[in-house]
Amino acid sequence: MKGFMPFMLAVAATIPGVCLRIFDIHLDPITMTVLTAIAIFCASFILTWSCEVMQLDIPQAVAVAAVALIAVLPEYAVDMYFTWMAGQHPESDYVHYAIANMTGANRLLIGVGWSVVILIFMMKYRKKIKLEEDHKTEIFFLAAATCYAFTIPIKGSLNLFDSVILIGIFILYIRLIIKKPVVDEEITGPALAIANLPKKKRIAATWGLFAIAALVILADAEIFSESLVASGKLLGINEFLLVQWLAPIASEAPEFIIAITFALRGQAGIALGSLVSSKLNQWTLLVGMIPMVYAVSSGSVTHMPLGTNQMHELLLTASQSAFAIALISGLVIGRKAALSLLILFFAQFASPLYAHLFDGVFGAMQARDSVLMIFSGIYIALSVILIIRHPKKFYHLIDGIKTPKKL
Repeated sequence: MKGFMPFMLAVAATIPGVCLRIFDIHLDPITMTVLTAIAIFCASFILTWSCEVMQLDIPQAVAVAAVALIAVLPEYAVDMYFTWMAGQHPESDYVHYAIANMTGANRLLIGVGWSVVILIFMMKYRKKIKLEEDHKTEIFFLAAATCYAFTIPIKGSLNLFDSVILIGIFILYIRLIIKKPVVDEEITGPALAIANLPKKKRIAATWGLFAIAALVILADAEIFSESLVASGKLLGINEFLLVQWLAPIASEAPEFIIAITFALRGQAGIALGSLVSSKLNQWTLLVGMIPMVYAVSSGSVTHMPLGTNQMHELLLTASQSAFAIALISGLVIGRKAALSLLILFFAQFASPLYAHLFDGVFGAMQARDSVLMIFSGIYIALSVILIIRHPKKFYHLIDGIKTPKKL
């Protein structure tokens, strides 16, 4: 039973949050935010462990596609709720919240996730992280999605054409990787207890836990989202920033913790590779679904309008992604690269503080937009420098879309 203790604790921790939904309990916004955040956090752990075991009992092609889809479920649930409400109430702040949550999740994944994994590995093992050649596939498609993402803030809207392109990139990626040879990865940690069960019990336990996690996330997404916004207003904190940074932390933290665990074991390639794949999933599938959900919710094929601030947030997110790709394109990444990602992330994370310096000249919103533009320019300039200095690294990413020859 000791091996199953993490599962039992995680399931137990989701109960208070789920009870809020089942019994329609209304507490103060801060308490509801905390309870539902804990529920989503623990459900994300259960989801990750279930995905790890799931790959033992379903075809590899199905496993790859399923895990890629499931990986974005926590972020998807919260962001799609905001997007749905934006379609129902076009003049409300829900459009801002949807973009905030999406951009925050993407920037957090690179700025904190990638950099911390690299730094922890280097502090313990004193060497750079080297990714396998197979990761050129993720990097190539991530680069393609990033290049296209720059067009969204330029045209000032998210529409169904964007969905076709971004989800199309995701589908092409999935179609390619399911043709690659199967690589059996060792299952460790809490997932090992489930993996060691007899096959029928393992399948039942895996899918049962997956169903529990998915239901918890879907049940609490609305309560968490609304409570988070209400908490910001109650505490006098900008709710846009809470939605942008606090909401993704609840869903991203389990993935970060697992990646850090792999890095501490010396398996940094697996750790960083999984985060690169997660970034690709979020940057294609998650972003691509936003205009689709908005169209269904609004009952029309109209585009999702973006204000000036949302355009600058998207531009900054795309610029950070471009810089990260430039750093990792050679499949080797070290301390300097990690520190540059981390420092720039926390510098732009504090951009509202810098904006106060320009309030008197431009006004609060224009000042914040100016700061976002400055950081976007820094990321783009650094990316261009790296491309000019090491063009061959980017040229060889094309190898990532070559279908492997059958033996």
